Amino acid sequence: MSFKKVSHVIFDLDGLILDTERSYEKIMHAMAESHSKEYSPDVKFKLMGTPEIECARIFVEELNIPITVEECLKDYYKRIEEELTNPPFMPGATRLIKHLVTNKIPIAIATSSGRVTYDIKTKNYQDIFQLFNHVVCGTNNPEVPKGKPAPDIFLVCAKYFSDYPDPCNVLVFEDSPNGLRAGLDAGMQVVFVPDHRVGNEDRTLATLTLDSLEQFKPELFGLPSF
Repeated sequence: MSFKKVSHVIFDLDGLILDTERSYEKIMHAMAESHSKEYSPDVKFKLMGTPEIECARIFVEELNIPITVEECLKDYYKRIEEELTNPPFMPGATRLIKHLVTNKIPIAIATSSGRVTYDIKTKNYQDIFQLFNHVVCGTNNPEVPKGKPAPDIFLVCAKYFSDYPDPCNVLVFEDSPNGLRAGLDAGMQVVFVPDHRVGNEDRTLATLTLDSLEQFKPELFGLPSF
């Protein structure tokens, strides 16, 4: 089994490089409970991979909470700073990142996080995150009018590479169904490393589905092997 050769790689951040999803779930459960509401799996999947402002809007509307989106975001940012200063790396993430950089494969991050939350999560890991060519934070970037599942963030991220590769030469790593669809609609191949609760329909859409980045074989996409 092999796939079209790629020359550039774009990573999602949350749940793919950093193990933040459990912390996010804890935060959202606490926010819901503070309003005597329940944070259900259905709401969680609607929020995965979406920009922060849109997340706040969905959260407030779905749970019918009597606060503004701005008030929701203020509470959210406060909790993020308390919970997410040292999230662990996902298995296989640092090995893959270092391997690609060592072999001079350009890499970047396309995350729905805002710049403030990105900085909070990554500030203690600059030895790893400085290896990326660039980072696109969809919540704050005016060139990204629509968040995932729209393809905008991946197309913009590809444009920021100095040699601006054709989308078909870019490989995306994603863990959310919204991110998967965004990458595919951008014309890119997508390695999908989903939460175990993601349905089979999403898994079959991906170019390749893995249980962990530890399973990834770069040579399948024409990249140097480990």
